Amino acid sequence: MAEPEVATKAPENDATEQSLFPNDSRAQEGLSMGEHCVKDRPAPSDVSPTGEISKIADIDVYIAKPSDYPHSPSKLLLFLSSGTGIHSRNNQLQADQYATKGFLVLMPDQFGGDPAPNTTSHNAPQEENPTVIEQVKVKAAETVQSFMLDMWLARQTQEKVLPILTKVVESAKDEFADAVANGGGIYAVGYCFGGKYVLLLAAELPHTVAQGQKQEDEEQGIVKKEPLIKAGAIAHGTLVTKRDFEAIKSPISMVCVENDQLFPDEVREAGKAYFEENHIEHEIKVYSGMPHGFAVVGEYEDAKIQSAQQSAFTQMVAWLEGH
Repeated sequence: MAEPEVATKAPENDATEQSLFPNDSRAQEGLSMGEHCVKDRPAPSDVSPTGEISKIADIDVYIAKPSDYPHSPSKLLLFLSSGTGIHSRNNQLQADQYATKGFLVLMPDQFGGDPAPNTTSHNAPQEENPTVIEQVKVKAAETVQSFMLDMWLARQTQEKVLPILTKVVESAKDEFADAVANGGGIYAVGYCFGGKYVLLLAAELPHTVAQGQKQEDEEQGIVKKEPLIKAGAIAHGTLVTKRDFEAIKSPISMVCVENDQLFPDEVREAGKAYFEENHIEHEIKVYSGMPHGFAVVGEYEDAKIQSAQQSAFTQMVAWLEGH
């Protein structure tokens, strides 16, 4: 695997902060999601999820705890998944991995019981020599699936997702006060769809936006809400726009894919520029030759991808542990 390109912490001057989401706060404003965001790779067969799904603020949450919790100190980590959601075995195993590093992990159902349509693994068999009719059927099915995904994305707005996350965070501060106190705040990781919302939780948002309302008039006095997380790390985010960086205040680490159409270079560079101009501690690593979604738990035949997957996890854990 080629060494990831690293860009870190080189701030020089301040920039005037722009108002966030002046007219539109649609979650689907950025580029659409890819196959890796809505389908799981084959999961490792020799391990099973160790956490459980429970209710926090009446929201389903997958909870993974360190084996020695609460007897040993832990830190609270919010885990925001791809479109496959909290019932994905891959996502649960990923959350469990963070628990083995000493984090008490909460993976909320940020989709409100509405995960991406046709969320499946990559285990479906493929015909070696499909007939013309079979090819037409496959193409038609792909068209329908693409339409369903677009409709699903239209439902996953910030007005829907942010209140869910805010409720979980606020309730977790009481229910897991020991872990929050031990870490000096709440940490967050996000993959694909979840990456965008880690950036938003790391931002000083207008109070109404943080509560899931659109900001209608940027000329009026705006009461801003402090970031809900102490530090965050994201891997191959999707639907991220340049504006999503505009009010970030918390340290951020980003796992990026070279030539990623779902997280374009111009968006990544805009984020880097914002971090540097506003003295925001950050880390950006670009992994070459990797598919979008590579950092999510899943098996690949290519050993280079498996190695990069572990490197990305190590990067994100190290960032959280260092903050």
